[in-house]
Amino acid sequence: MPTTKSKPTKGKPKSPPLVSLQPRRASELRIASWNVNGLRSVLGKGLLDWMAQCELDVVMLQEVKAKPEVLQEVGEFYTELGFQKVGWAVAEKNGYSGLLTLVKSKDVSFRVGLGSEEFDREGRWLEADLGPYTFINSYFPNSQRDHARLPFKLRFCELAQNRMEQLLKEKRIPVLGGDINVAHTEIDLANPKTNKDNAGFLPEEREWFSNFLHAGWSDAFRIFEASGGHYTWWSYRPGVREKNIGWRLDHFFLPAFFKSQVNWVQQQPDVRGSDHCPVVLSVPLSPSL
Repeated sequence: MPTTKSKPTKGKPKSPPLVSLQPRRASELRIASWNVNGLRSVLGKGLLDWMAQCELDVVMLQEVKAKPEVLQEVGEFYTELGFQKVGWAVAEKNGYSGLLTLVKSKDVSFRVGLGSEEFDREGRWLEADLGPYTFINSYFPNSQRDHARLPFKLRFCELAQNRMEQLLKEKRIPVLGGDINVAHTEIDLANPKTNKDNAGFLPEEREWFSNFLHAGWSDAFRIFEASGGHYTWWSYRPGVREKNIGWRLDHFFLPAFFKSQVNWVQQQPDVRGSDHCPVVLSVPLSPSL
């Protein structure tokens, strides 16, 4: 890994985002998931300030559109905040997809991919074992406007669910965070009627989401919030985000039996830098098993 140090001004905009989270607990782990739509871009839009303010232990970034070599250009920006371990899932295609997971603890091990070349070549799955947890950073495929990639996406969904069930059998606590590219129900997007035939809200995608929950998994945000109007993605078109015309596409999933131990989940729609916003999850450092 390159050892180039980041310059003091990297990732420091004139007006850093202001975030408000619950007071830090001594016995918690804070995990954030954010589709940044380009690592280079978000570094110039307040990434480091956001990470520092949130006091995060694990940061899972999707769609970084970069490879480890990018650190020769931007520096090892995370070290000044105490992050010691870095995991990558790299897409073969330049400027496409890709995952980056940053962890403060040294006691972490990474695994890349689902063991399927058709998905792993796109950099869509990255696991990090930390204590009893396996934190999974994932970027689910988009079905595309003509639905051409719907079969591809559903195969990915099936394989992802199988892998999480395997981790349970191995006595791990799987926590999946990322851009799932699915709005589950009508309260998860601003205009459900006009989007019923659009990728991300297709019947097949929503059916998978429902079946996934019925199989024993929990949508962490819905443990605490049952109402609509809470979104994580907005079009770049002028005024759309200000009017909150969005979709909830970014999620944390964890075993249903574990949901009573989750401290809190918070979406951060006021944090800019991407067309998505971050989602932060708090879980106990030493869970009851």
